[in-house]
Amino acid sequence: MTDTITISVDAMGGDNAPRAVIHGAYLALRERKNTRFIFHGRREQIAPLLDEFPALKPVSVVRHSDVVIAGDEKPSRALRKGRGTSSMWMAIRAVKDGEADVAVSGGNTGALMAMATFCLRPMEGISRPGIAAIWPTLRSDIVVLDMGATIGADAQQLVDYAILGSALARCLFDSDQPTVGLLNVGTEEVKGLDSIKDAGKILARASGAGFTYHGFVRRRRYRQGHGGRCRYRGLCRQYRPQDRRRHRPPGQLLSAQRAQIQPDEPHRRLFAMSALNALRRKMDPRTVNGGVFMGLNGIVIKSHGGTDEIGYKSAPGLSYEMARSHLIDKIGETMKRFPVHAAPAADVTESEAKPA
Repeated sequence: MTDTITISVDAMGGDNAPRAVIHGAYLALRERKNTRFIFHGRREQIAPLLDEFPALKPVSVVRHSDVVIAGDEKPSRALRKGRGTSSMWMAIRAVKDGEADVAVSGGNTGALMAMATFCLRPMEGISRPGIAAIWPTLRSDIVVLDMGATIGADAQQLVDYAILGSALARCLFDSDQPTVGLLNVGTEEVKGLDSIKDAGKILARASGAGFTYHGFVRRRRYRQGHGGRCRYRGLCRQYRPQDRRRHRPPGQLLSAQRAQIQPDEPHRRLFAMSALNALRRKMDPRTVNGGVFMGLNGIVIKSHGGTDEIGYKSAPGLSYEMARSHLIDKIGETMKRFPVHAAPAADVTESEAKPA
């Protein structure tokens, strides 16, 4: 583990940038003292904000860039416009050059994925990168892939997500054998698309090589925390980072618990409200802000663009844990323990041998 974690930040990414970005970095620094920041963006806007946070300024470097990627720009145009010059590209480039351990941006998701893929390149053996997010449930936090990088995924890509997500779970949850569930329309083996069923068969055979395969999981069950600590999207729809706010269960739970508290029982109300407030803080989507771009030769975190300083604080915090736990090394280790790319080839060879 390195003594200091350096985070490269696109200070101009997001609706409330750069103020919320700088303020969030300061809040993250208060919790993790051995953090250093490289801010990329317009110096004339960043420098005065650093003056407002004296503790942040000594551990920060500002790299000037006048080019800012707008939130509504198409990824292809953003790549042509911002390659080599934009604050977003410069933040990612710092990771490739070894100046930073991880990059963070709250800017355009499509542009960030395009730039990160073009600059860092996918890891060997990973067919398509994905976005992982941490979702709270009634039992524990879980890792969910894919959160918007892919509309549809074939069997091999779903298996890739199992490798990537289990490595992330090992970093975050200190679990050597995380449980993997495949999100599907039902738990029966006969349900779902062929690609989902094929991925389930591959994962079932490989269970124990870095993770334990739970099987298919329905959406309602994973919201309650059933099926382990990793979920991989098998449903034929696209999930976005903001979907976790709609799928988290605390709203109905809080309403039901409040309804059971009677006004004439102040002692019960005091203890119950304390527990409900703790639950509200745990389920606050700002505390789990940050989607991890998985499958690249470097760590890139996508912050929600519309969040405030509390949400931005969570993104550097997640970045710190990824770098501290050596996420890239854990992914490579998991791939060595689970050579999934040999499994489909073996099946094809065997099936071709039978007719012969």
